[in-house]
Amino acid sequence: MEFNGVKLPDNAYDLLVERGLINNVTNPEIVRDLIKNEKISFYIGFDPTADSLHVGHFLQLLVMRYMQMYGHRPVALIGGGTCMIGDPSGKADMRRIMSREEIDANGEKFKVTMRKLLDFSDGKALMLNNADWLMELNYVNFLREVGWHFSVNKMLSADAFKVRMERDIGLTFTEFNYMLMQGYDFYYLFNHHNCIAQFGGSDQWSNILAGTELIRKKDGKDAYAVTFNLLTTADGVKMGKTVKGAVWLDPEKTSPYEFFQYWRNINDADVANCMKMLTLVPLEEIDEYVKRGGSAFNEAKERLAYILTEMIHSKEDADLALKTSRELFSGAASSENMPSAVLPEDKFVDGKIAILDLLVATKLAPSKSEARRLVTQGGILVNDEKVDSIDTTFEKAAFEGTFIVKKGKKTFLKVTL
Repeated sequence: MEFNGVKLPDNAYDLLVERGLINNVTNPEIVRDLIKNEKISFYIGFDPTADSLHVGHFLQLLVMRYMQMYGHRPVALIGGGTCMIGDPSGKADMRRIMSREEIDANGEKFKVTMRKLLDFSDGKALMLNNADWLMELNYVNFLREVGWHFSVNKMLSADAFKVRMERDIGLTFTEFNYMLMQGYDFYYLFNHHNCIAQFGGSDQWSNILAGTELIRKKDGKDAYAVTFNLLTTADGVKMGKTVKGAVWLDPEKTSPYEFFQYWRNINDADVANCMKMLTLVPLEEIDEYVKRGGSAFNEAKERLAYILTEMIHSKEDADLALKTSRELFSGAASSENMPSAVLPEDKFVDGKIAILDLLVATKLAPSKSEARRLVTQGGILVNDEKVDSIDTTFEKAAFEGTFIVKKGKKTFLKVTL
């Protein structure tokens, strides 16, 4: 198979393995044979706990995109029902209880991003919401038909539950039901939409197995679980966080330029793995970047940032982000396309704002202590002049003209009132 002139493996499973995405699989040889020789339906669930998908979801959407390229049918499941409960997997604390209105609004925003990456025309992919069946369940019947098949002892052996049980906060009975609900989702989709596999991040292994077991116990049939590796740094830390918080896929929350810059500024040690997992750049070319080292890593990061920005946003956004990034790096940038932040009036005291308050208010620093460190180490420039003192203040009138804050070598911000 070829994609944009790049020779790819002849089946989706081998592509996922080649790109380092596969983490765990039930019956690997059977799953590979199914994916290679048949066109299957599979699903991935997305609980709308925020008003945008983030970089962590990006990897899952890419897996769905790759599978669809080979003719398989992805089912994007919005967790409007499961989100009412909250998944304890990977969480040290209890999730916030959200209103139905908030969950529904978040789900609608998820759909906008999903449509950028997947083709939903003519049934090539489905977008469903588990609220459509979970919210209609009768609890007593659910316990009789579903809960009967779950062993509490086995559930408590899952890593997600063990971590919570070891903490003082423990695990609420509400959250304890999440695994049953996710298992029922798989059972429902298996029977109503012929989904024979559920895909997900490695942290979802126990939840996905609950579904395969439920299908086997109730129907006597086989279904399959496939998990993929989480996107982490070379140090094992999850990627997708900045000083400002999560790297979102919604341009209203993380601008295309900020999205571009996130990938442009990753560590050299992470660029090869990111290119391998998130793009279809030939592996030989990725290896060549590593062999050359030095400035080649900058080329690779720029290429990575461009590919991902074009995919999530648009070619125009990627072109503009690339142009702006190069201008800023060379010092030849105008402020027209520069990232910007607005200072609210209440940040000023007697018509002035202190540099530490300014850095925190614009999210150039997460705290005053970090802002103090940046200033004392000479890492902050305002209109190309180094800020030497943590006591520096600026008059409100200064923001009526050009006011550019530079943090380190790569971060520029235009600040206005």
